[in-house]
This record gives sequence, C-alpha cells and structure tokens, in this order.
Amino acid sequence: MTHGVLEELWRGLLPFFGSGWPLIAAAAAALGLALFLASRRARGKKPRRSGRRRAPRYPVVLAHGLLGFDELRMGRMRTEYFRGVAERLEREGYLVHRSRVSKTASIADRARELAAFVQELPGRRVNVVAHSMGGLDARFALTHLGMSRKVASVTTVGTPHLGTPLADLGARPGAKTLWAALRGLGMNVDAFHDLTTERMAEFNESTPDARGVLYASVVGAPGGRREVMPILVPTYLWLGEWAGGNDGLVPAASQRWGEVVREVGADHFAQIGWSRRFAAGEFYLELLHELRAFGL
Repeated sequence: MTHGVLEELWRGLLPFFGSGWPLIAAAAAALGLALFLASRRARGKKPRRSGRRRAPRYPVVLAHGLLGFDELRMGRMRTEYFRGVAERLEREGYLVHRSRVSKTASIADRARELAAFVQELPGRRVNVVAHSMGGLDARFALTHLGMSRKVASVTTVGTPHLGTPLADLGARPGAKTLWAALRGLGMNVDAFHDLTTERMAEFNESTPDARGVLYASVVGAPGGRREVMPILVPTYLWLGEWAGGNDGLVPAASQRWGEVVREVGADHFAQIGWSRRFAAGEFYLELLHELRAFGL
C-alpha cells in the first residue's frame, strides 16, 4: 500500500475515532462484514426550472448522518462532518447552519432534535441538505413534527430511503449478543435497527411527503473499486453483489427520493468531503444553484 493511500485512509478514519468508530469497527468484525456508516417521485406537480444561476433565497441547514457531528475540536484542530463545505459556501455569501443530533439514536429521536434546532433558527424558511441518515431525520420531522412550516426544501445525499442490506445483517439472530454488548458499553444502537429494509418499508408507509416542501435527492455510486476509499471497498463489493450500484454503504436504488437532481461517482465518505477524489465544496455549491433553479 502506497504512502498516499495510507494517508488518505488515515484522513478518512480520523473524524470517527472521536465518535464511536472503534466500537462500530469491532462490531463489524464480529459479524464478518463492516457495519459502518451506512424512488419515488415527489407528489404533485414537478417544479419548473429556470436555468438562471442565482443564490437560494433561504439559509442552508447541513444535517449529518449516522455517527456524525457538526464540528469536533481537539486543541487548535477543527474537524467538520461536511469537510470544507460550510467554508466554501460561506465564501460565496451563503448563510450556513450545521445541526447536531444524537449519533446513533433512532430516527424519531434524532428528528426531534433536528426539528428543535430548525425551529429556533431566525428567518422564515430554510433549505435542508442532509447526508445519509440525516435525510430520514428530516423526512420524519417534516411529516410528523411540524418542521414543514419552516422548511422550503430537503435535499438528501446518499440517504438509505429503502434501507440498506448492511443494516439487515444486524437483524440476524446471531447479532443479538453483539447489540447487547454495545448497549452494555452505554451505546444507543437504535439507529442501526431503523436502517433495515424492513423498518424502512414501514417508515415510508407512515411518512408521506409533506405538502409545500420540495423533496430532492442526490445519488452516489462510484464506477468501480478504484474510485472508492479503501475502508469502504469490502462493503462496496459485497453490496455490489447483493444490490448492484452503491456508494459503499447504501445501494443507489435506495438513495432515490423525490426529484433526483444529481448522480455522482462519489462514495459515502467522499460525498461529505473526506476524499481528494471528489470536490465536495464545489459540488454543494452547484447543488444550491440547482435549488435556486426551483425558485428556492
């Protein structure tokens, strides 16, 4: 393994060592496969696109996924979940808010925290851009917690709307001992159960899209293992056998919800700036220009 690959692997792992990553890695080893950070069209008339590139009229809320955070500080070192994204957007004059919810709690619990955060923000409405499980938190909060009164749009990136087979591994009988051990260490594991394909089918049935909110999604699916961070290669290959195209944690088919505005060759970590192969800051900037084309 070259020095460059080792450096990239280290950079990819760094933010998670402070957020329970070793526990999840150990759990994955016990199962024999990584259990890491893991369409339908929007109802009603499709929004009209204008083609003009203007900044969105509303502030942006970045919502993190499983095991995520808004920002970690270690001495003078600062690490963001959406690495370099807020800084890039703010240079263009965007007002960016970064939410923080429980790392591994259930969708319902995380959604309550997200809704409380958004409701306290100044201004009339916001655009929510959510990665991975953050998209499910946002959908729950919009439908069940009244957050739709404050949100103009929700754009999900790499979100497992239909669940992921990786979470299904944790639902097998042999995994009960593992979950009990993690709970014994004080870790909330509800999130891993909520992301199974069975639970997500129930979630989608009970969580219709909120009226008056644009639902959009970004689908990430690298074209081959060379485009995937080394730590995600095992799960990328395994998911490829079971579900076809994927980002290393979530099948591409599961990431589609509402208006699919982009399909990118970025793995699950690259989508939030943790790879040199993908310019995440520029991507999110273009994504917000896309929202303005919808009048947001």
